[in-house]
Amino acid sequence: MPSVRKLPNARWQRVCVTTLLIAFGAYAVSARAENTCKGSVYLTFDTGHMGVAPLVADVLQRQGVRVTFFAADERTQSGGSSLDEQWAPWWRARAAEGHEFASHTMHHVVWRADTGTEQQPAFKVRPTAGPQAGQDLTLTAAEYCAEIGAAAERLRAITGKAPLPLFRAPGGKTSPRLLRVAQSCGYGHVGWSPAGFLGDELASERYSNQLLLQRALHDVRDGDILLAHLGIWSRKDPWAPAVLEPLIAGLKARGLCFRTLSEHPRYKAALKQADGVK
Repeated sequence: MPSVRKLPNARWQRVCVTTLLIAFGAYAVSARAENTCKGSVYLTFDTGHMGVAPLVADVLQRQGVRVTFFAADERTQSGGSSLDEQWAPWWRARAAEGHEFASHTMHHVVWRADTGTEQQPAFKVRPTAGPQAGQDLTLTAAEYCAEIGAAAERLRAITGKAPLPLFRAPGGKTSPRLLRVAQSCGYGHVGWSPAGFLGDELASERYSNQLLLQRALHDVRDGDILLAHLGIWSRKDPWAPAVLEPLIAGLKARGLCFRTLSEHPRYKAALKQADGVK
């Protein structure tokens, strides 16, 4: 066993005191930042091709920001899908960091129209992932609820963390009837604020990263829910992570703090009630 050279007592005491001062300083800076929040924003990510996911995670960890991920089992650049075993360690690491999760429907099922009746509702949909990707389907209320629940259960299985009883419909496309059905099976819907549309789905030829960054820094306000993705196939100049870190830093400089959706006033009471029912 290699020998350990002991520090002289006085030097050892100085090292201990310095370490404690550094730790206390970091805590004080964090506490001061929390106490000087001029508002809160809620950054959310939907799944995508996952090519930028590791870089996004690096930025979030470096900036000390927690977000809410809405996950569907979508096709990835690596040839699998975003909720497969290849990506399970990535999701587990995010859970360990304190991020939160919710459903984006298992197969990224895009609502197209209501059908059926009020008593027996059904929906015309088109999944963009899974074995029926690109097909026009009709789902009963129970089948649509199963789509939401399947993604939530997969997230629970791979992270060991209960997902929020929330979901985001792909593309944000919904109807009052669809929202009532989702609510009846225990899921509230989360969209995004107008200023929170960060534009990573837009063509980079017309909407450069610099333009999107400037617009977000100017428009985002207290209470806004922000939307970005873990990779967009069609955008040539990826938004993430290029815009992500300067956006976070810029909003922090304006006194805005980042929180997860379980802390959002609109959902906090409902989530607490849901926890009490379990």
